Amino acid sequence: MKISILASALALLSTSALAATVSSDKDAVAQYALSQYQEAQIHTLENLVSFPTVNTGDIKAPNNPVFIGFKSYLKLKAEQFGFDYQDFGYTVLIGMGEQRDKVTIVTHGDVQPADASKWAKSPFELDKTTEPGKLIARGSEDDKGAIATALYAMKAIKDKDIELDNRIELMVYLAEESDWGPIREFMTTYEQPKYAVTIDASYPVVVAEKGWSLIAPTFSGANPNDGLYASNLKGGAFVSQIPEDASVIVHNADDQTKTRLQRNISALQGVKVSMVEQEDGLHIRVKGTSAHSSEPEAGVNAIAHLAAIFDGVALAKNSDGQALMFINELIGLGLYGKQFGDIAYEHDFMGPMTVAPTLLNRDEQSNDITLSVNLRRPMGKDEALLAEQIDTALKMWQQQHQVTLSNVEVEIGTPMLLDNAPHAQALLDIFKHYTGAQDASFVSIGGGTNAKLFDNAVSFGPSMPGKPYTGHSEHEFITEEQLALNLKMYTAMMLTLGKM
Repeated sequence: MKISILASALALLSTSALAATVSSDKDAVAQYALSQYQEAQIHTLENLVSFPTVNTGDIKAPNNPVFIGFKSYLKLKAEQFGFDYQDFGYTVLIGMGEQRDKVTIVTHGDVQPADASKWAKSPFELDKTTEPGKLIARGSEDDKGAIATALYAMKAIKDKDIELDNRIELMVYLAEESDWGPIREFMTTYEQPKYAVTIDASYPVVVAEKGWSLIAPTFSGANPNDGLYASNLKGGAFVSQIPEDASVIVHNADDQTKTRLQRNISALQGVKVSMVEQEDGLHIRVKGTSAHSSEPEAGVNAIAHLAAIFDGVALAKNSDGQALMFINELIGLGLYGKQFGDIAYEHDFMGPMTVAPTLLNRDEQSNDITLSVNLRRPMGKDEALLAEQIDTALKMWQQQHQVTLSNVEVEIGTPMLLDNAPHAQALLDIFKHYTGAQDASFVSIGGGTNAKLFDNAVSFGPSMPGKPYTGHSEHEFITEEQLALNLKMYTAMMLTLGKM
């Protein structure tokens, strides 16, 4: 679909019966929510982030004491506010009203891991002092700030005893960052709402999402006894984060090799690099900037830059050497896969597919290294064709270097483009009213939310356009100012959709 077609389809919504503006009575309730509950929502956020709700393979969320405690706190807030509460294991529903038609507000309560050494305070303590005005903690933007705001928007409406035509139902899923299996199963019996809104993305209104995809080759090869080779290759924290750190040890480097490495390092921009000669070899460390992997432009990829240091350097083809060659030759410092055979493409509205090396995992017994390459795929290319082009590029690279990848995992996600959501224009009007951005329009994002599981879900915040999204980074925060704006807009959103 061309952007002109999409824009035309969405423009029709502005003249439909469902288009809405923020009336004075709705605005009065939104202002009431802010005056009464700004500090309260910050306090609730402080409690929510104190639960380190990081999923691990050891224990499932419904049995994990941390998640059980998190849900108990949500239940406590629901009871305090007079809302109904339902616990389905991986999914919690907090509802206001008994109407048959409903508006589902979609969030998640699990968070990505955090490296405590990179935070001024514990990532699971709301840091309100290190950078005044910022509320720093893992989950503050993704997604616990939004949960707190939604609860107090509902509370403000209840305080005013406003009768709505549709039930408001806050859905909190507990494995969005790691496992969509339970939510897909839950959705087989969950009655689709009249309107669905995820608050796990960006403003103004998100009507398109790229498909989360993965290429994960595994490199095999023992370290040689002599010659120039790399070992101890490390990088990344998790698949959906642009890596901030990467390192390697280079063995048996002569003066000519050291000069080439230093020249390559000097050509890099946006990263800090150290190269220190120690007894066991040259230790090279790269410091980049972490970001959500759906927005690789917002970060500086340490793994990609580390590989670039070895451009023109003939390393032995052990697992480490193969991985560095693969990254440098098939990905490079580009963001859009233009070196990876013919896989690169873009969509007029959704933009280009992004391709980012995000994680290196080593099997300590075999010395095999698995590289995770996270792709965000728009509409515009058939899945089978993309899979074929990936396979062709991998085969050609192996033939060129006379190596065999011991395993390759390929996952191709499905993008979403929704040009007929009946409530999209109403949300856009709310955003325009409270921000004054009259030229605001519908947008596409690289991230993937649970909106894909609903018939007509669009996303509405909590991240502002033009500002870096900090979820998944090692400096995640939301500002007090943004929480205040969100509280007004979410209150107006619930009032509007509650009567549509």
